[in-house]
Amino acid sequence: MFKIRKKTLFLATVFLFLSIFGMEKIASTDENEEFQFGIEVLLDEQKNLLEDKRVGLVTNPTGVNQNLESDVDLLFSDPDIDLTALYGPEHGVRGNEEAGEYIEFYTDPETELPVYSLYGETQKPSDEMLEDVDTLVFDIQDAGVTYYTYVWTMYNVIEAAAENDKEVVILDRPNPLGGDRVEGPV
Repeated sequence: MFKIRKKTLFLATVFLFLSIFGMEKIASTDENEEFQFGIEVLLDEQKNLLEDKRVGLVTNPTGVNQNLESDVDLLFSDPDIDLTALYGPEHGVRGNEEAGEYIEFYTDPETELPVYSLYGETQKPSDEMLEDVDTLVFDIQDAGVTYYTYVWTMYNVIEAAAENDKEVVILDRPNPLGGDRVEGPV
């Protein structure tokens, strides 16, 4: 099993770095095809990835659908999904923290779920932070630049998941610098 985890971590790392540093291709889009964010595709077409699993969500205020409804609210209110924990990068899950400000563990007042900080003292989810989770969903809009804390948060989440035999679902968002490129090993 350890070899599988190392292989998974290696492949995830390769994918992450390829998507950061190149392998760009212009996206072909059909004008008749309706655009969807990753959270919409997940809930409309691939909810089975989360059903019968305890789900942890790594997100911030950019994790929304096209109606600007929060991923937290969408997953929490879905009767088929057991959302058990929230993980916040820099600025926190709800975005109410200043840049660079340390965020401590707290309970989300709207959902009463535990919120674990992945910025500051703890940048990688610990074993204890993942105890009540089978699958982690990652949905954060990147800034469209190479060096940004969110991509490293994703790396740390993938690494912790591999070490703890957890699944990771990374949701797609368009690059805000144009939104017309598909990047990564496509």
